[in-house]
Amino acid sequence: MSLARFGVSLDEDILKALDEFVIENKLPNRSQAIRHLVERNLVEKKWQCNQVVAGAVVLLYDHHKGDVTIKSNDIQHENFDVILSSQHFHLSHDYCLEIIAVKGIANKLTQLSDKLIGIKGIIHGKLVMSRAE
Repeated sequence: MSLARFGVSLDEDILKALDEFVIENKLPNRSQAIRHLVERNLVEKKWQCNQVVAGAVVLLYDHHKGDVTIKSNDIQHENFDVILSSQHFHLSHDYCLEIIAVKGIANKLTQLSDKLIGIKGIIHGKLVMSRAE
C-alpha cells in the first residue's frame, strides 16, 4: 500500500488534543494518530451500517462456578457460521480467559457476544470489532 502525504490545518486546541492523544496512546507521531482515528471511525461506520466486520469476544470466568463452559460451547455451536476459532487460557487454578474470533454481519456478532457475556458466571466480557477487509 502506498502512502499519500497531505497537509492539515487545525485549530490550536485540536492540535493540542491530537498531541495529547499521541502521548496517551504511545504513538510515534501525529500521522499514526490520525490514521488510528480515521480507522476507528471507519470501523464504527461499518458497525452502524450492519456490514461485515471481524473481531473477538473476550470472556473471563471462574470455571468452577456453574456450567459456563457448557453453555458457552452450546452458544458457539449454534453460531458456527460466524465463529472462526476460539482459544482457551488458564489464568490460574480458578480463572479462565477465552478469546473467540468472529467474522460476520455486525448485528449478528453483537447478538452473539451479548448471549456469551450474559451467561451466568461470566466475570467480564467484551466484544472488540475491526474491519473485515
